[in-house]
Amino acid sequence: MKVTVERAQLLKSLGHVHRVVERRNTIPILGNVLVRAENARLSLRATDLDLEVTETLAAETATAGSTTVPAHMFYDIVRKLPDGSQIVLESDGERAVLAIRAGRSKFTLQTLPESDFPDLAAGEMTHAFAVPAKDIKSLIDRTQFAISTEETRYYLNGIYLHAGGTAKQPTLRAVATDGHRLAQVDLPQPSGAADMPGVIVPRKTVGEVQRLIEDNDSEIRIELSQGKIRFTLGQVVLTSKLIDGTFPDYGRVIPQNNDKELVVDKADFAAAVDRVSTISSERGRAVKLALSPGKLVLSVTNPDSGSATEELEVEYAADALDIGFNSRYLLDIAAQVEGEVAVLRLADPGSPTLIQDRDNKNALYVLMPMRV
Repeated sequence: MKVTVERAQLLKSLGHVHRVVERRNTIPILGNVLVRAENARLSLRATDLDLEVTETLAAETATAGSTTVPAHMFYDIVRKLPDGSQIVLESDGERAVLAIRAGRSKFTLQTLPESDFPDLAAGEMTHAFAVPAKDIKSLIDRTQFAISTEETRYYLNGIYLHAGGTAKQPTLRAVATDGHRLAQVDLPQPSGAADMPGVIVPRKTVGEVQRLIEDNDSEIRIELSQGKIRFTLGQVVLTSKLIDGTFPDYGRVIPQNNDKELVVDKADFAAAVDRVSTISSERGRAVKLALSPGKLVLSVTNPDSGSATEELEVEYAADALDIGFNSRYLLDIAAQVEGEVAVLRLADPGSPTLIQDRDNKNALYVLMPMRV
């Protein structure tokens, strides 16, 4: 194999691909990236057996061929080469090395044969649809914070993606929960998604898709089956196994009859929660909301350091109510409310609270209270 490629292009592609590779591997081939040159294209592929990313870029192919090299070392070498340089990659099958040349710099890396490299992308995908990349990024951004990190409840370690909504307004819905809070966001349902199976996309995959999209305005093609999901964005293809488990019936925890409505300016509310929570302990993080008509008093008491209170004018006309929440969780949800006004629907100090943007009903958040 002999191929010439522009450094900036190679660095960008390696940046996408090498992140999948775990730094510590008991299986040597999983520490490598597969490099294949053919038909004026260079493709790079990496996997951790659960997730696989392939990216293709333009290159001058003198001799076709393929090999695998240590991913992180390859990325570091390309990163440190001068801007604007042309990089020549040349493999010698007999000596099992890849030579990397740019200007006066030359490196040789030990290689492993391509035949050892696993292929995750094989298999039939049963459903396919396309969505603007920015919509999928919004879906992820607004639900990702609620993904559980508790490994024992592995079926909560991802985003549940499924067909939702009503017959009149079908949606593509993403849901995430860690048992303390829940995020649900809907998009208009794309053509081809109506009878898709409900799938749980793992946390690591969600993070990689988010980074791949960045500020991309094009469409992302999504293909899925019961066991795998594939995202195609331009020249990048990301294939992932799905979490093999049953997502809980989340509809049962979304309150339907919360009759106490609190309307707040989101920015003022978040700033006040942030200020009073400065006093809270790392472990507790509880903030108390004391509600009375037209008024909200936020307070935190920490026996080790002191107390804090702040008063806000709000729209509230129901009975007086005292309720406590984890301040970090409140701030996480406030950050996802896109409009200027948030609506909290409450029932009593022991029941979950429903939080929504007043002007945009395609997202809802549920937060469990704390004792204060």
